[in-house]
Amino acid sequence: MTKLDELLKQINREHVYIQTHNFPDPDAIASALGMQELLKYRGISSDICYKGKIDRYSTDKLREIMQIELLNIEDLGAVFTEEDEVILVDAQKGNSNIIDIAGDEIICIDHHPRNDKFSYRFCDIRPGVGACATIIAQYFFENEIPMDKRIATTLTYGIRVDTNNLSRGVSKLDAEMLYRLFDDCDYEIIHMLENSNLCFDDLMAYSRAISSIEVYDNVSFADTGRDCPVISNISDFMLALKEVSFSVVYSRNADGIKLSVRSERASLDAGKIVGEALAGIGSGGGHASMAGGFVPFTGTDMDLKLKETDIKERFLNTLARWSRKTQSSP
Repeated sequence: MTKLDELLKQINREHVYIQTHNFPDPDAIASALGMQELLKYRGISSDICYKGKIDRYSTDKLREIMQIELLNIEDLGAVFTEEDEVILVDAQKGNSNIIDIAGDEIICIDHHPRNDKFSYRFCDIRPGVGACATIIAQYFFENEIPMDKRIATTLTYGIRVDTNNLSRGVSKLDAEMLYRLFDDCDYEIIHMLENSNLCFDDLMAYSRAISSIEVYDNVSFADTGRDCPVISNISDFMLALKEVSFSVVYSRNADGIKLSVRSERASLDAGKIVGEALAGIGSGGGHASMAGGFVPFTGTDMDLKLKETDIKERFLNTLARWSRKTQSSP
């Protein structure tokens, strides 16, 4: 029995919801679309839902080109009931980046560090894999389920984005799935999405981040301004500086401060560090090399400066503790 067979045995309804994390990225959307196609092949209908908005140009372009229907939870209102069955992809219950809807989260497919506080009827959580879309692609191949160009292209793009083209957090399975997807995907679309992924507002966010960057002993902090959809890209960009080995980029929105964190040193686990640094004022987590966080905040711009200072000090103090711990290890 394959993992997909085990998954399907846990579904008791003819229709389910597939939920991504809030503000879904290409990997989340690709994983959701792939899961929807797998369920359809086995006679189960589904809707993909999420909270927030598709705020990156290239992600929205992917949705448009591939004609992917995504339902905003905020628009669905009272549609959900306690009896509805929900499959989580690229996210887990209890994490700060996913809203808890009324339905029953029965299944979880993810590649982030496991949250042991919650359980499911079935879960396939593999932190060692670079993209959730990789896991979904494997389901297709090991069950010999046909895949059209639309699915293959979307899965390929999701894997390429989350692994930064096989240069970050990549596993052998990610590389294998990209290889097996190659003949079936449309690389003209991939090329277009990867080379047309910025708009003018994004460029201004890069400008603000460059103008505001501060570096303390290989740790950088940069402010992108309000409502920036590309803080993860900018965090990668800052990590490319030879003087930086740990990057923190942040942006304020209506509810608080969103952070993107990157680390290129194996001894500094970005996911654990952001969780420790924000403990008590916010939340965060992720992989060793890439992570994110959120600090609720609705104060004035003057208060924001104090909050930013507090966040920087928390990160620097946490990193100092980690460095001392590393130096004292045998």
